[in-house]
Parts: sequence; structure tokens; C-alpha cells
Amino acid sequence: MTTLHEYLGLKKQAHRALKQKARTPDYRPNELVARVTVEGRSGVRRIRIRDFQILTDSPPSFVGYDLGPSSPELALGALGSCLAHTWLIQAAAHDLPLDAVEVEVRGRVDLRTGEPGHEDIPPEPHGIAFTVNLLTEASQAAVDAVAAAVECTCPILNLLRRPQQVTARVNRIVAELEGAA
Repeated sequence: MTTLHEYLGLKKQAHRALKQKARTPDYRPNELVARVTVEGRSGVRRIRIRDFQILTDSPPSFVGYDLGPSSPELALGALGSCLAHTWLIQAAAHDLPLDAVEVEVRGRVDLRTGEPGHEDIPPEPHGIAFTVNLLTEASQAAVDAVAAAVECTCPILNLLRRPQQVTARVNRIVAELEGAA
């Protein structure tokens, strides 16, 4: 098993190659697709992304089987994963030595949302905060420089911080009944 230092060397090479590719005239941004289906009686949500599947579920208190994280938990996990990965990318790009990276993300969901007297409580996870713990010999100034680069480039962090227009379409599909006249 290689060390994180060796991995950062490989990450630096890959990052440079991807940045170079993005400067070519035929470059096209990546199209991201996630498809979600709901499983029959269980209500478990199966997320399919590329060749991967992730289950999301509710805890038993909300008629779930606790077979996976809830969607809000998964969103916090996605933020944490993206922050950790962006720290690796920026550490590699800035030659910041790292021995370990750990990100903890916390937030709240309040079930009183929309109830009388609680109209001001948002339905989305809120009070989101994260802590990044780094094991490094680098100076605080070097860490601060990479932290600034992470703040600028982390896709999910910036998705949450910058308002987005999300378009929606709902298709009504009518199932044909067998033997219908």
C-alpha cells in the first residue's frame, strides 16, 4: 500500500493532465447523471451512478429499514467526500505534504418544518458546518493557502453556497391495464 505522499504525487500528474485537456479546443464538460428508483414495499431508494449503486433509506422511526443513509445524510456525506477530494487535489497542486485528511460535516433537519408557529424553519438541511483535520508538517501559511484554493474549487461546497436554478419536469405515465377494452 502506498502512502498518501505517493498518492499526492500521482494526483498532481493527473490534475495537470486534466487541466491540459480542458484547454484543448475539443474539450467538453462531463455530463453527470444519477437515476433513482424506489423499491416496492420497502420504499428504499436505489441511486445508480455510472456502474455504482447506493441505497438510501429512512430510519425505522420514519417507516424505513435503515438500509442506508437518508438523503440529507447522503448530501452531507457528498459534501465531506468532495471536500476531502478537493483537499487532495489542491494539496497535490500546491505541493502540500499530507499524511492524513479527515472531514466531518454536520447539519440539522427539523421535522417541525411548515408546522404552525414554525414557518421559518427551512426544509433543507441547515446549520451546515464542517471541520477538516489534516496531519501535515506544512506551515500554517501553506495550509491556509491550500484552504483558500479548496474554498474556490470544491464543486459541492460551491454548489451549496451559490444559488442554482434547478429545472424540473414531471412526466405522468399511464400504465395500460391488461385486457382493458
